[in-house]
Amino acid sequence: MSPFSRCLIALAALHALTTPAKSQNDLQPTFEFSFSSPGARSMGFGGAFVALADDATAAFANPAGLIQIVRPEISVEGRAWSYSTPYVAGGRIFGEPTGIGLDDSPGLRWGESSDDLVGLSFLSFVAPGRRSSLAVYRHQLANFETASALRGLYSGPWPQGSVRREFDQSKTARLRIVGYGLTGAFSVNDQFSVGAGLAYFAGSFQSTSSVWATFDSAAFFSPVPTIPENLIYSASVVIDDTDWGLVAGFLWRVTPRLRAGGFFRQGPEFATAKTLTMGPRNFLGLPAGVTQSQPVKPMVFPDVYGAGVSCRALGERLTLAFEWDRIGYSSLLGHYNASGFENRLEDADEFHFGIEHLFLDAKPMIAMRIGAWTDPAHQIHDDSHYVTRAVLPPGEDQLHLALGLGLAFWELQLDAAVDFSDRANTISVSTIYSF
Repeated sequence: MSPFSRCLIALAALHALTTPAKSQNDLQPTFEFSFSSPGARSMGFGGAFVALADDATAAFANPAGLIQIVRPEISVEGRAWSYSTPYVAGGRIFGEPTGIGLDDSPGLRWGESSDDLVGLSFLSFVAPGRRSSLAVYRHQLANFETASALRGLYSGPWPQGSVRREFDQSKTARLRIVGYGLTGAFSVNDQFSVGAGLAYFAGSFQSTSSVWATFDSAAFFSPVPTIPENLIYSASVVIDDTDWGLVAGFLWRVTPRLRAGGFFRQGPEFATAKTLTMGPRNFLGLPAGVTQSQPVKPMVFPDVYGAGVSCRALGERLTLAFEWDRIGYSSLLGHYNASGFENRLEDADEFHFGIEHLFLDAKPMIAMRIGAWTDPAHQIHDDSHYVTRAVLPPGEDQLHLALGLGLAFWELQLDAAVDFSDRANTISVSTIYSF
């Protein structure tokens, strides 16, 4: 039998392995995206910007709002992200710990992957007309890295009196998505405008999962050294692709002080390559280093649509804004369940609320903002087996709080904001220049 044929048989056999082994194949990462509107001003509103969209960030937030801009504008934003992503690092699925080595936890043991990133998050230019406007932009949709390690996950005693240890595993993932867009707006009448455009996405994703084991009974309660000799297999998933998407929006000036808006943004679909590599510890008798590419479905990132309202009061000094967004997270499952797994990920709703108070008499004019929004749990989870139920929990919703400050000159607007939650903190600094 040729090595290639043996590899095909081995790959088929991998899908027929015992459920615990299968359940640890490709433990899925938690993705962090930037679906909220760009700009520090929007961040200070808690992302509730679709019904305002009155500056150059409207190119992404709601292209229909571009019609409100009367002079050419340039918007630039930089952001700093700090992520803290929890993961199961080991411990006990069930049963009392023996107190030996790694088996010293009465429950699951948690770890945290921390990552700090800085980058140019948004750039746009708007060319307004009398009844129409055009804009181009660049937006960082995703900029995220995570690393996790599972060491010593135990269960039992089982009916035979034995304690079971699942295979150790390590995983790294890095996701980058940048969108480039061309959008336009048209004024239907004095109260209603519409906007639409195309976005070009460039996606990069690298994920590597490695599964480790040693059959030395003396090391049953010890960490398995992550050396080549102890590798069972590793699986890598790579994206290096581009795609096009649609974006559209509307803005309705119900009264001089009350506005309503809505938007739709289509997520990209990227071709994905997956490779499985055998290690010396594989129990199929294959030579170490044998690789095979596996067919997988494309990774389809979420579509997003939403609507909101804004209201101005106190002689234009006070602005209140609310926005609801629907995130189509479940589109990711077409890729992750292609190999017969039972991962779950539900679509979810975000709710954004913000307040801005203007000090109109100040020179320059000062704006103070406060906002909040709900970030629904969007962790891939699986409750079909006791192992996946432990290591792939559904996650928890997060509440984000935001504070912002703005200075408005005749041609220049400077804004800064912070957005913080238990798992992610973001700092934004942006400027808008009109000429």
